Amino acid sequence: MVRSGEEPRSAGRATDGTGPASLRELFLQGEPVETGVRTSILSSWQRCRSLGLSPDTLGLPFREDFDPGGRIVRAALPVLDRLQATFAGSQVNISVADANGTVLLRRFGDPSMVRSLPAIQVVPGFVFAEQVAGTNGIGLALAERRLIRVYGAEHFAERSQQSACVALPVRDPLSGRIEGVLCLGYPRGFERPALGVAIRRAADGIERRLLGQSSARERALLRTYLATGAGTPGPHRGVALDALATEFHPRDQAILREKAAELISGAQRGAAEVTLPDGRRVALVIRPVTSGAGVRGIAVEAVLSGSPAVEPLVIPHQMDELSGLTAPAARPPITLPSGHVAVAPGPVVTTEGNGGTASPGGTDGPGEHRGSGTPAVPVAAHSDPPAAGPATADGRRTASEPAASGSDRTTADPGTVGTADGGRGLAGPGGVLAAGGGRGAGEHAEAAFPARGLVMLGEPQVGAYALAARRRLELLSEASTRIGTTLDVRRTAEELAETAVPGLADFVTIDLPDAVLRGEESADPLADLRRTVVHGIREGLPFTPPGKRVDFGPAAPQLRCLGSGEAVLEPDLKAAAGWLAQDAEHAAPLLAHVHSLIAVPLLARGVVLGVACFYRAEGSFGDDDRSLAQELASRAALSIDNARRFTHERTMVLALQRRLLPHGLPDQDAVEVAHRYLPAESDVGGDWYDVIPLSGARVGLLVGDVVGHGMLSAATMGRLRTAARSFAELDFPPDEVLTHLDNLVGRLDREDPDGKGAGVIGATCLYAVYDPAAQRCLMARAGHPPPALVRPDGTVTYPDLPAGPPLGLGGLPFDTAEVDLPEGSQLVLYTDGLIEDRHRDVDVVLEQLSEALAHPERAPEETCQAILDTVAPAHPHDDIALLVARVHALDPGRIAAWELSADPALVGEVRASAIRWLSDRGLDEAAFAAELILSELITNAIRHGAGPIRVRLLYGRTLICEVSDASNTAPHLRRAASTDEGGRGLFLVAQLSQSWGTRYLPEGKVIWAECGLDAA
Repeated sequence: MVRSGEEPRSAGRATDGTGPASLRELFLQGEPVETGVRTSILSSWQRCRSLGLSPDTLGLPFREDFDPGGRIVRAALPVLDRLQATFAGSQVNISVADANGTVLLRRFGDPSMVRSLPAIQVVPGFVFAEQVAGTNGIGLALAERRLIRVYGAEHFAERSQQSACVALPVRDPLSGRIEGVLCLGYPRGFERPALGVAIRRAADGIERRLLGQSSARERALLRTYLATGAGTPGPHRGVALDALATEFHPRDQAILREKAAELISGAQRGAAEVTLPDGRRVALVIRPVTSGAGVRGIAVEAVLSGSPAVEPLVIPHQMDELSGLTAPAARPPITLPSGHVAVAPGPVVTTEGNGGTASPGGTDGPGEHRGSGTPAVPVAAHSDPPAAGPATADGRRTASEPAASGSDRTTADPGTVGTADGGRGLAGPGGVLAAGGGRGAGEHAEAAFPARGLVMLGEPQVGAYALAARRRLELLSEASTRIGTTLDVRRTAEELAETAVPGLADFVTIDLPDAVLRGEESADPLADLRRTVVHGIREGLPFTPPGKRVDFGPAAPQLRCLGSGEAVLEPDLKAAAGWLAQDAEHAAPLLAHVHSLIAVPLLARGVVLGVACFYRAEGSFGDDDRSLAQELASRAALSIDNARRFTHERTMVLALQRRLLPHGLPDQDAVEVAHRYLPAESDVGGDWYDVIPLSGARVGLLVGDVVGHGMLSAATMGRLRTAARSFAELDFPPDEVLTHLDNLVGRLDREDPDGKGAGVIGATCLYAVYDPAAQRCLMARAGHPPPALVRPDGTVTYPDLPAGPPLGLGGLPFDTAEVDLPEGSQLVLYTDGLIEDRHRDVDVVLEQLSEALAHPERAPEETCQAILDTVAPAHPHDDIALLVARVHALDPGRIAAWELSADPALVGEVRASAIRWLSDRGLDEAAFAAELILSELITNAIRHGAGPIRVRLLYGRTLICEVSDASNTAPHLRRAASTDEGGRGLFLVAQLSQSWGTRYLPEGKVIWAECGLDAA
C-alpha cells in the first residue's frame, strides 16, 4: 500500500495495523531488517539506538515553562475544536506540539478518555522529541519534516505498541519555519483513509490563521505611520513611486524597491542615496514605526534630491476617507487614497501609540502575548469586508470558522472600507508593503496628507525573509546558466558546488560512485561512493579529500537521503546522532567548523548518481534552504546524468574507434613509422590511418577523416579503412584507390535507410605509395590537407599536391603527384584536427608545424610527440590522426635486373644469371624455388605477353621475383584437369611462393611472386 506523503511500504506489516513486531525485535537484537521496514522508521530506530535509548525505560521530560498562549496555540484553538467535533465519540487523541516537541494542546473525541489514559497522553507539557521519546509521530514528523504515520510496533517505546498515529508539521506560511506539529493518535485497529485528509485540512486551517495574525501586525504599522503624519515637508519633494510612474522607468522603480527591501531587512536607520541609471539621485529615508501594541517596523520614503518643494508630499492616489483616525492636533483630517491598504477595519491608533487595541487577528491588543519570538509576516489586506473566522492566506476570513477569541472578532466600521487597490493587494517582496497607485497629487490637493512618498513598509525580520527569497530565486537563475556548461561529470559536480557557495552553504562535498565517473550506472551506489568535490569559503577543513572512498553508517544523513530519495536536514550537527555515530573520530574535529547539514541525493531518471552535502558554518539551515538545495541538486543531477550518458557513449565510440584502427604496424623495410591518435574532447570522430605493405617492397601510407562525430562516424571509418586497404592491396595506384572509395561513399549515402543522406556525410583521404627501390613517392588526396615533407637537411615543404574533391561527391577525377624522397626524409601525414581550430589561424599553425618538424635527426616517435606538444590544440574540437614515416632506400646491391626479347631461348640464360646472383649473396637455399618461379613467369610473358620483357630480383626481408611486359593481359590461376598437358605453371608458382599477384603499369603489367628466406 502506498499512502499519500509516505514512501512505499515494504512487505511484512501485519494486516491489523500492529506493525512489524517481529522485525522490531530482530532489530533490537542486532539482526538486519532493511527489507521489511519502511526507510523512515528504520532510520529513526537506528538514531534511537545510537542515542542509547531503551524501549522499556523511556521517561518523557515535562516542561512547566511552555507558552500556553503563543501564536500556534491561538491559531490552533478553533481548528482543534472542529476536529474534536468531527471525531466525537471515537478514540482519537488530538494534540498540538511546538517546534521542540512539547505538547501544548490536547483534545479527545471521547471525553471519557481523560480518565483512562496516562498523564503523558493527557496533560500538556510533556516532550515527545525523538531524542528523548524514541520513534513516535510527533518526534518523527519533526525529524523528517513531513507527514508521518507510525503503526503499533513501529513505535520505539514499549508503552506505545497498541497505538497508531498520523502527524504533520505546521509551518509559518511566509518564513516556511516549522511552528509546531498536529498529531492524531488512535488505537492500532482504527486506521481510516480519511485521517490523512482531515489532518492536512486542519494543518492548512492553522497555517491560514497564522497568516491572518501576521496581516494584522502590518495593518497596525501602516495606521500608525499615517496617524503620526509621516514627518513634515522638507526642502525636497517627496514622491510615492506610483505617483511618478510615467516619469520613472520600470527598471528604476525595481531598483528603488530592491534597495528599500534591503534597508528594511537590515533594520538600518538614517538615509541612503540611490543613483539611477539616468543619473538622477533619489534619497531613501528610513523611519522607524512602532504600533500601539509594540510591533516594530520600518517605513522607507523616497525623496528626489535637488527638487524644490512646490507641492505637498503625498502617498498613493486612491482616495477614501479613513473615519475615526485621529491626526495630531495641529493637522487637518486625513484623506487617504481610495482602497488603500491602510483602510482596514479596526480601532483607532493615535500618535501617542498607547491607545491601540487589538486589530483583526488578535495581535495588536493589550492581551497580545509578547516575547514569543515568532516573526511577523505583513501581507496586503483585500477588499472583502472581514467576517468572523480565521484569516485565509489572502487576508480574508471564512464565515464557517469562528474566531479564536474575543480579540479576534471585529465589527466593520461604517466609515471604513477594507480594500487595497481594488482587491489586488499592494504587497512587495515577501509580503513587505509597497506603495502603489497611478494619479498625481493634484487631484486631491485639498485633502492630501503632507507626507514624504511611501515606498515600502515592513518589519525587519519579514524584510529579511523577502530578501532571502529573492536571493534564492537569483541563485536558481544563476544555477541554470552555471551548471551543465560541459559534458564532463567531475566538472558538472564542481559547478554545483561553486554555485551553492556562498549563496546557500559555506562548504559543499559531492560523492559520486566510481561507475558514474566512468559513465556507467552504479550497481550499488551506497557502497561505491568516492569523494569527488570539496569546495568551500576556505580550505583546510578535515573533510575526506577528493579521490578517497567514503563510507557512511546506516543512520548517517547521507545514506538516509539516498534510501528515501529526499533531502535530509540536520539543523544542528551536534545533536545529530546518526551523523555523529558514523565516524565519531572524524566528526569531532569537523564540528569545530560546521554547524548544520543538508544531505541531498543526486537522482535523475530513476538513477542514483551520488549525494551532495551542504554545510553551514554558523546558523542553521531551514526548510526553505532544504528545498533550494534539493532544486539545485535536481538540476545538477540532470546535467551530471547527461554528462554520464555522454561519457558512456563517448567511451563506447572511442573503444570502437580504437578497435577499428591498426593495433600494430606490419613488418617492412621501406619506412620507419610512428603514429598517434588523439580523440576530440567533446566527441569522437572518424579519423584513421594505416600502413599497407605492397608488392615490390613498396609501402602505402593512408590517412583519412570521416565528416561528423559519434558512433556512426566511427563505424563508417571502419568500413572505409577496410575498403581502402582492400583497394590498395589490389595494387591500384593512389588515384584509382580514391576513385573506388568515392564510389563506395556515394553508394553508402544512397543506401541510407532514411533516404535523407544522414548516414555518411562525406570523408577526406590522402594516400601515398613509397617505392624504396626508386626512392619516389606517388600521392593523391581527396579534399585532405597536404602532407609535410622534411628533407634530410631539415627543409620543410608542403608538396603542391592537387586537392581533389572530398569523397562522396562523385563524378570528378583525382590527380596524382610524384615526389622524390631521398633516404632519411620524413613524410608527415595528418588530419585537419591538427591545424584547423576556431581560435587559431591556419597559416600560423603551419608555421608552428614547420618549426616542430625542422629537426630531421629526431626519430619518428620523437617527432610525433613534438608535434602534439607544440602544434596540437590544448582542447581539440576534432580528432587528430598523425602518421610520421622516415623513408629508407633499398641498397642497389640488393637489386638485380635483366631485359630480354620475346625469345624462349633466352629464358635459360636469365635463369642461370639469377642463380649466380643468388649464390653470390648466400641464397642458395632459395635458388631452387626462385629458378622455377622465374622460368614459369618468363615463359608466360613470352607466350602471352609482348616485349620488351624485364626481370627483377629484390632482396630484402623476402626475395621478390618480378617479370614485366607490355601487355595488359593478366594470368589467372586455375586447376588443370588430369588430361591437360599444361595450365599448371601458376599453380606451381602459388605453391612455391608466400604470395603472388599482378601489378598494372601505365603501359603493361608486372607479375610478381614473393619467396620466404627462412630456409636460407
